[in-house]
Amino acid sequence: MNERAKITASHLSRQAIDYLRRSSAAQVEHNRVSTDRQYALAAKARELGWPNDRIIVIDEDLRLSGSGFVARSGFARLTAEVALAPVGLVLGLEVSRLARNNADWHRLIDLGGLTDTLIGDADGIYHPALFNDRLLLGLSEGELHVLRARLNGGLRNKADVRHLERRTCAGHLLGPRSQWCVGIVERASGPCDQIGCDLRVALRR
Repeated sequence: MNERAKITASHLSRQAIDYLRRSSAAQVEHNRVSTDRQYALAAKARELGWPNDRIIVIDEDLRLSGSGFVARSGFARLTAEVALAPVGLVLGLEVSRLARNNADWHRLIDLGGLTDTLIGDADGIYHPALFNDRLLLGLSEGELHVLRARLNGGLRNKADVRHLERRTCAGHLLGPRSQWCVGIVERASGPCDQIGCDLRVALRR
């Protein structure tokens, strides 16, 4: 179905929300391109027919993870707006950015289906009440699970062939067989060396 065919006069009479999220301050500071692309989704809402006075940008969750372990006032505001039914469209650069945990994400999908709210990203517009669209939207947490499984699999493979290098704790050094050992410095020249000296003193007692 053409994405514009899902947009009705009822949707256009309500608000369009452009929701922004970045997981860390480093992402915001060092990768401005993605942040700018998220802000630019307001222009997509205008192209789809929403006037400027009905387009809202929620960007208070920049620097906050969507894992569910961090309180996100912006996402809470978005969910409340969808529940109260004044929203016709929710936009995100990728729908998986809206929420990375199952409970938050499916709550938003359920509310969108009940209140006839569309969810869209750079790839298309989805209606949570339509079965096929709901299947696509449900891939969000599955995507995160696949990525985590691939990363963990890569780490295990490196460990199996003894190519895995992990950062050691402060005050420790990496031994010849990749085992951790207390730093062998006798005089501290920095914070990490000082921790190593303190550990050596403690172990000698």
